[in-house]
Amino acid sequence: MNPASQQPVGEIRYDGGRVRPVVRAPAAVLSAPAEPVDPTAVVDLAADLVATMRVSPGCVGLAAVQIGVPAHVFVVDVTGHPKTRTCHGLIVLCNATVVAASQWKVGREGCMSVPDLTGDVRRAGRLTVAGEVAGTGERVEITTDAFEARALQHEIDHCGGLLFLDRVAGAHAVYQRKVYL
Repeated sequence: MNPASQQPVGEIRYDGGRVRPVVRAPAAVLSAPAEPVDPTAVVDLAADLVATMRVSPGCVGLAAVQIGVPAHVFVVDVTGHPKTRTCHGLIVLCNATVVAASQWKVGREGCMSVPDLTGDVRRAGRLTVAGEVAGTGERVEITTDAFEARALQHEIDHCGGLLFLDRVAGAHAVYQRKVYL
């Protein structure tokens, strides 16, 4: 990552994507594992994910399954979020997996595909993920913590066919989303 430019590893630009509608639960695409992809063939899809994330208030990540595409691709950008400690800027990964996870903590999560609810989810507070950069296929490992680690795990779960609701401890840990006027 080049922190000065906030461009992802590989310096690929994901400009010009089109905003796509976000699929809502219980759509079948959200509960099936995404297919591995050729990272050199998904630049347009990545650009659409970035564009859709950017126009969605409060959104810090989006997986391809959330726009109805069963591909193992997601974007995350926690820049400027108040809970962020470590920030790698825009992260666009394909075929990502968790390499190491530690310092587990419970935290509140929401999701564009479940717009009316939030829930308490136990996630690693320290995380290393490996994946391929969309566009170049460059293999990267990202080590992060806190909110960025939570966002990455949330999107990797989407690629595995899981929603945050699949990770809550029970109905007592699910809440109506607050609406601020």
